[in-house]
Amino acid sequence: MSHKRRSSIAAKRQARVPVFAALGDETRLSLVAKLCGGQAHSISQLTEGSNLTRQAITKHLRVLESAGMVRCVRTGRESRFQFDPEPIEGIKEYLDFVSEQWDQALSRLKSFVEN
Repeated sequence: MSHKRRSSIAAKRQARVPVFAALGDETRLSLVAKLCGGQAHSISQLTEGSNLTRQAITKHLRVLESAGMVRCVRTGRESRFQFDPEPIEGIKEYLDFVSEQWDQALSRLKSFVEN
């Protein structure tokens, strides 16, 4: 594998780290699930049914926002949060890429073992 290709793969992997890190928390996964419906939600709406404070929810939303999965939209004095699927789609592409590499490696191993 060429140095240029390895650098490209490493750059793709590095770009996905914040998304994986953000999704590695149960509370943030729950927030993403609530926001996936397409509607913007206020912090109050996102706090409903949770034992977490508004400050805790805000902290988790900021992590999701820095990973690019959530956008904050101001409506008057209220902040509303929307889900942005683009980073998740990037993760899917990356996982498809890794899956293809594994498929190729397993195919080579199968050929080696059978011959």
